[in-house]
Amino acid sequence: MYRQAIWLSGVVLVEILVLVLNGWQCPLTRVAARHTDDRRDNFDIYLPAWLARHNKVIFGSLFVAGEVIVVLHWRGWIG
Repeated sequence: MYRQAIWLSGVVLVEILVLVLNGWQCPLTRVAARHTDDRRDNFDIYLPAWLARHNKVIFGSLFVAGEVIVVLHWRGWIG
C-alpha cells in the first residue's frame, strides 16, 4: 500500500514541478490559447469557472491532507 502511495505522490510531484517550471501554468494552456480568443479561467479545462479559478488551492490542499493521512497511518498514529 505504501509503495503505491509513494509512486502516486511522485507522479503528483512531477506534475507540480512542471507547473513550477512553467510559472504555475499548465504548458497545454498555450496550446489551447492558439485555438480560441476566450481567456476565462476555465477556457482550457472542463471545470466550472469558480473551480478552475481555485483548482490549485483546492486540489493542493486535498493532496497535502492525503499525504498527512498516509504518513500518520504509516507511523501507526491512526488506524
